[in-house]
Order: sequence, then structure tokens, then C-alpha cells
Amino acid sequence: MDEQQRQEEKQPKRRWRRSRTRLFPIWLRLLLVLVLVVISTAAGAMMGYSVLGDGKPLDVLKPATWQHIVEIVTKDVNSK
Repeated sequence: MDEQQRQEEKQPKRRWRRSRTRLFPIWLRLLLVLVLVVISTAAGAMMGYSVLGDGKPLDVLKPATWQHIVEIVTKDVNSK
């Protein structure tokens, strides 16, 4: 028995890997991250527009607001 135990100690032990079953597939995780990025960007824009700009929070979602912002930003570029 002692010799058998020595041989077992010399041989590397096999490590069994467990297979992982994912609760959410990778594509669903990526979609969730994308949705959370869009939601956080919209929420941040609404907070910034209403708190810093003293506007209504839902006005930031209107295309007219963004057109006005683009006109302000590009005003100096066109006048040169």
C-alpha cells in the first residue's frame, strides 16, 4: 500500500472542470448594457438640461432643442 500511495502522489492529479451554464446569454447581456447606456444618457441629459439650464426635463428629447444647440455650437464656425 505504501508503494501505491507513493505512485499516486507522483502522478499529477486531474482537475475536473465544471461546465458553466449561463443564466443570460452573451447577446442578451450586450443588449442590456446598450439599453442601460441609452437610458443613463437620456437621464443625464434631462438632469443637466433641467438643473443646469433651468428648462423642462422633457424638452431635451425634442428635436427643436437639439437643433438650437447645434446652431449655437456651429454659429462661430460659420461666421469665420
